[in-house]
Amino acid sequence: MAIGIIMGTAFNKIVSALVKNVFMPPLGLLTGEVSLEDRKYIIREATAELDEVAIGWGYFLESVIDFLIIGLTVFIVVKTMNRFKSKAEDPKNETVETPKNIELLASIERLMEEQNRLLRNEANV
Repeated sequence: MAIGIIMGTAFNKIVSALVKNVFMPPLGLLTGEVSLEDRKYIIREATAELDEVAIGWGYFLESVIDFLIIGLTVFIVVKTMNRFKSKAEDPKNETVETPKNIELLASIERLMEEQNRLLRNEANV
């Protein structure tokens, strides 16, 4: 579990750098700004007594893009692992070595089908 957390943290840094340095600059150019991270909707201007109140939608947009990239990557990894797992569990697939427990279950199934066929033949005679 610790390895997964460490790998997830490192992957998060990679995705954040990818979004911040690759995806956001072109998106910022489309909106007329160089960086969307600093974009915000100002609710109240700053005065001498009060600070500025603003909604930072640019940073939120970057976080959403980070989340979508990480989610897509995890989805692809899980789908790929499930595909390999189903190929490994298929006893008729000759390209992947089948685990012993799956081979035993397949042979039991084959023997039961043969036994049922013999019993049906005896009943019909």
